[in-house]
Amino acid sequence: MFRRTEPTDCTISWEGRDIPARAGESLAVALLAAGVTAFRQTPVTGTERGPLCLMGACYDCLVELDGQQNVQACLAPVRPGMVAAMQRGARHFHQSEDAA
Repeated sequence: MFRRTEPTDCTISWEGRDIPARAGESLAVALLAAGVTAFRQTPVTGTERGPLCLMGACYDCLVELDGQQNVQACLAPVRPGMVAAMQRGARHFHQSEDAA
């Protein structure tokens, strides 16, 4: 589906698998170029969803990034060593202790 036109310069982790990427490109682009199309699962049916708009409007590319949920992969720039995983089910919002 997607094909790289320039060489990669770093590696990121997706679901425990090393993925070649280019620093600064969006996480969504890096994953699509590696053949990953499912970024999250819906809370009710578990249906897999992937990026649709690639500009931050649809929220279908939500992932867990470096331990933080609800990150839009299309807006997250790649940096070497980042660790991402599929977001499964309902999003969890954590209230900080300071806000309590």
